[in-house]
Amino acid sequence: MGQAREAMDRLTEAVTTNQDAEAVAELFAEDAVALTPEAGELHGRYEIAEYWRRMTTALPDARFESVSAYECGDTAVDEGYYSGRNTGPVRTPDGRTLPATQNAVRIRGVDIATVADGLIVDYRLYFDRLALLEQLGLPPEPSS
Repeated sequence: MGQAREAMDRLTEAVTTNQDAEAVAELFAEDAVALTPEAGELHGRYEIAEYWRRMTTALPDARFESVSAYECGDTAVDEGYYSGRNTGPVRTPDGRTLPATQNAVRIRGVDIATVADGLIVDYRLYFDRLALLEQLGLPPEPSS
């Protein structure tokens, strides 16, 4: 197993099993960039860790079910299902906080992490944002 696969596996564990925002931050380079469906582009390890902290607050029992996992050079790719029950507040990208819906969610997504010197420098997360909102029972945000 290479550095990319190891970093991706540690990220999955930090986000699901341990729900440790500090451990998430330590996996990313200080100037890392992440792209997410609902929060857009995130800059730096602490902004990325905060994104995952909000997700794990909303879904404290979150788990990841792998469909496929790849590593090619300095990049790891995971495809699978992220699921859990929404028992914590949902913080929207515009800063609003919505109460927990108690709904179960299961969304299929893909994570791509590029690693340099053992740290994630580029991270991309893809999932169907509308499916997440529908499963939470929340209306989609109006387009601007």
